[in-house]
Amino acid sequence: MLAKAKEEWEQEIVDKQAEKERYLAERVTPLHTNGLSLSQLQDLCRELHEKVEIVDEERYDIEAKCNHNTREIKDLKIKVLDLRGKFKRPPLRRVRVSADAMLRALLGSKHKVSMDLRANLKSVKKEDTEKERPVEVGDWRKNVEAMSGMEGRKKMFDAAKSPTGQ
Repeated sequence: MLAKAKEEWEQEIVDKQAEKERYLAERVTPLHTNGLSLSQLQDLCRELHEKVEIVDEERYDIEAKCNHNTREIKDLKIKVLDLRGKFKRPPLRRVRVSADAMLRALLGSKHKVSMDLRANLKSVKKEDTEKERPVEVGDWRKNVEAMSGMEGRKKMFDAAKSPTGQ
């Protein structure tokens, strides 16, 4: 695709160059100064000077029109921005749409299947784990002293072995 675009771009450049050469060949005739006397060369210079003045006047007129149009475009853009700023846009509100209404809008009024998304959810009962396990608040230093040494490790081993916990 890029190769095709590159070919077209190169062809466009060649076409523009050919158009430019054709236009210049029409407008500018080749000068034949061989064998002309001094007076004939001076007349030729005067004619060329007049043509240059005419072209320069056209260029100036076109440049003035271009500047005028540029200023006008700039003024119109400023007016558009001013007009756009005067109107307040209403704040957008959130619209809640159910799944059924959304499907009805997408599929039309023929849609009769109702989707209850909450029906497929698993119900989970919250267990009061905090009530089952009483929190023992005690002096942590006693616990550390009791568990230190071999007796503490034996107590921990025995506690893990017994199913009741102690």
